[in-house]
Amino acid sequence: MLLTLLAALAIGYQAMAILACVRAWRSAKQRPGASGQGPASVLKPIRGLDPALREAIQSHAVLRGDYEFLCGVSDPHDEALPVLREFSKIRIVRAATLAANGKVGTLIDLQAASQHPVLVVNDSDIRVQSDYLERVTAPLADPSVGLVTCLYRPIGDTNAARFEGLGVATDFVPSTLVARLLGVDEFAMGSTLAFRRRDLERIGGFAAIADYLADDYQLGHRIHALGLKCVLSDVVVDTHMGGNWAHVWAHQVRWARTIRTVKYWGYLGLPVTNASLWAVIAGLSGRWELAVTLLLVRFVMAWASGWLVIRSRDALRLLWLVPARDAYAFAVWLTGLAGRTVIWRGLRLRLDGDGKIMSESNRMLE
Repeated sequence: MLLTLLAALAIGYQAMAILACVRAWRSAKQRPGASGQGPASVLKPIRGLDPALREAIQSHAVLRGDYEFLCGVSDPHDEALPVLREFSKIRIVRAATLAANGKVGTLIDLQAASQHPVLVVNDSDIRVQSDYLERVTAPLADPSVGLVTCLYRPIGDTNAARFEGLGVATDFVPSTLVARLLGVDEFAMGSTLAFRRRDLERIGGFAAIADYLADDYQLGHRIHALGLKCVLSDVVVDTHMGGNWAHVWAHQVRWARTIRTVKYWGYLGLPVTNASLWAVIAGLSGRWELAVTLLLVRFVMAWASGWLVIRSRDALRLLWLVPARDAYAFAVWLTGLAGRTVIWRGLRLRLDGDGKIMSESNRMLE
């Protein structure tokens, strides 16, 4: 009886995710022409020479609309600087503000150097289309909207990164869409954060989130607390993913432990949605009809999310690996249940119960 109940909950979640994916797909197809809320300041904190940096910067240098493009670098000898200097559109800002979260320290200086009333922030490896700026700022025409974020399509350059990207495409993306379907809209993602300067100032500026590892979540949460909505754009951006299996494991555990500190009870409930896990248990219990049903609905959901919504070719090619990836996710979840130490940008960080960075130790080997 208990197995049947848990399997039913997992199937119900998968069905809800399929519905959310179909709604997102239909909404994207029916979207009206975008009208951006410019002028805007595009702020991109940079650290190190990511393999996809040049393509990412190039995509931002040719955006449509009225905008300025600022890149912040804290190290005067950063390997990314020669690439940034290739583009006349960029204004390079030497970031000097120290913060527990170094990226937020850079954002503090980027904001101070920027001029426009709308700010758009995204991670260094994010690659966008030419109409990106118009589309991600358009929802800000509604005064009840405080922040716009968007989904991202992982593009891996190693087998380990592609396997990690499969999880993003078939697990993280649908969970985001389900949350929005249920009315949970207080979070945002580093793939895109578009908001008004005045609303940032109302929450105390970037300095208010400088001690937190999950700065994107904190920004969305605090703007939402102003009584404003955080909405999901129909834009899907590209993000580069690399690294070996050790890097991927460290990255996944960091995510898990960060989520646990932000949403503890939600984190504890995550295995309930893991259809592959319950399919294995059902098979071992001799409930083959239940196991097949669970796997079938899981594959349909993975296809709807990975291909229908974000058009990930890797997700389509690796669809058969979804059960293996779900088993890997369960191992990450178990590891994330305990511990407050994470590895981020080569540093070992310790988090407190609220997700603040308490301390850092020596730099780790890449």
